[in-house]
Amino acid sequence: MQKRVTMAERPLTFGVIVSSRLFFNAAHAIGARADLLAAIAAAGHRAVIGDPGLTSDGAVAGLGDAKKYAALFGEARGEIDGIIVSLANFGDEIGVVETIVRAALGVPVLVQACPDKLGELGVKGRRDSYCGKISVCNNLYQYDIPWTDTASHVVDLASPEFAADLDFFARVCRTVRGLRGARIGAIGARPGAFQTVRYSEKLLQRAGVTVVPVDLSEIFAAARSLGEGDAAVAAKVGEIHAYGRVPASIIADRVVAQARLSVAIERWLEANDCDASAIQCWNSMEENYGCASCLTMSMASESLRPSACEVDVTGALSMLALTLASGSPAALLDWNNNYGDRGDLVVGTHCSNFPRSFMGAPIEISNLDLLGETFGAERCFGAIKGHVAPGAFTYFRVSTDDAKGKLKCYAGEGEFTADPFPMDGGIAVCRIPAIREVMRHVTREGFEHHVAMARGSTAAALREAVERYLGWDFFSA
Repeated sequence: MQKRVTMAERPLTFGVIVSSRLFFNAAHAIGARADLLAAIAAAGHRAVIGDPGLTSDGAVAGLGDAKKYAALFGEARGEIDGIIVSLANFGDEIGVVETIVRAALGVPVLVQACPDKLGELGVKGRRDSYCGKISVCNNLYQYDIPWTDTASHVVDLASPEFAADLDFFARVCRTVRGLRGARIGAIGARPGAFQTVRYSEKLLQRAGVTVVPVDLSEIFAAARSLGEGDAAVAAKVGEIHAYGRVPASIIADRVVAQARLSVAIERWLEANDCDASAIQCWNSMEENYGCASCLTMSMASESLRPSACEVDVTGALSMLALTLASGSPAALLDWNNNYGDRGDLVVGTHCSNFPRSFMGAPIEISNLDLLGETFGAERCFGAIKGHVAPGAFTYFRVSTDDAKGKLKCYAGEGEFTADPFPMDGGIAVCRIPAIREVMRHVTREGFEHHVAMARGSTAAALREAVERYLGWDFFSA
């Protein structure tokens, strides 16, 4: 099966507006255009911008230019992930806002302004972009157009600081684009004992997120229809043995059963164009099919198509948001244990379905421990076991608040530690200084016991995407 390129992996396309007031030096607009296009290319993205001769100095300076650029952007509708506005000098507020309004793309907007240099403030050198940015953003506010700022009010397009601004904006654009129109596969019914993972499918749809359900019986039938000699199954068996260490005590047909399940789920997700999934991992899986689904879910998440346990659909959406913002695999954990009397530590666990890259050493793939005591170890192959490696992480959770008719979420950052914890499954010891405040919010606001985590520090990009552009309620400790 050909590897699917996810939204988290593909390059982005930016509509570019270089804005100028024509009584300023034309060299400013020409230079800004070259520097901005170089920065975009260096980041691995592409730009939609008019040919230099489309407008005077290749810049947008008035309503006539705005019409031309709006038409240009309209031709690339569906391709453009965000708009970058560069003020080469004071800029033209009408040209900027009319381009955005007429193009009506509804994508994130980054506003950058070029700095003046102390030795170049004569008639030919001055830019006044510092002031012009205020004017342009005033217009964006009047037109109710959300926009993203650079770290500094003015920034050189050729600087490392702007490269960081562009990276941040790309993460915001990926998250917004990926969540608008996301499709989440709900594979099986939620476990009856877990009302905590109930959600409003209608509220999600209002936010542009579609839930695609399927009964487990259909997945089981598809898996069982695949012979051991099926090329896709044989390939998946090889992938499983390459993914982690399978103890010699695990009989071969359990690995084959897991491979069949993985192939069946992957094909269903492809057929239904799903970006993420949430699976009923117990107890029908073990009792009626004969293996755990954790390994299948782990491998999906590792390939940047997140998969959540216990049919936690909004958990899968949380994982997807993190994957989009970070570009790396996400996991779903329980806020599970205190760590003795260490108030800044909390232990996140699952059976587990953690992606392999979370772990600090080659993983073991074996039987579920806790559920194996109930269903029998021979029916529970497929658990990922190990201790999550130290490093920075971001946590995120979105939930539907049915009573208030809205989506709400929280996020923050912490670090995985190397502290030992004597428990089976997947273990993540997490240091979060504000964890008490987080838990107070989680419990008072009725959030689920699951939380998504991904490596890296992306809470700010998540907040910018979901609060500013998607309008979801956001809390950060």
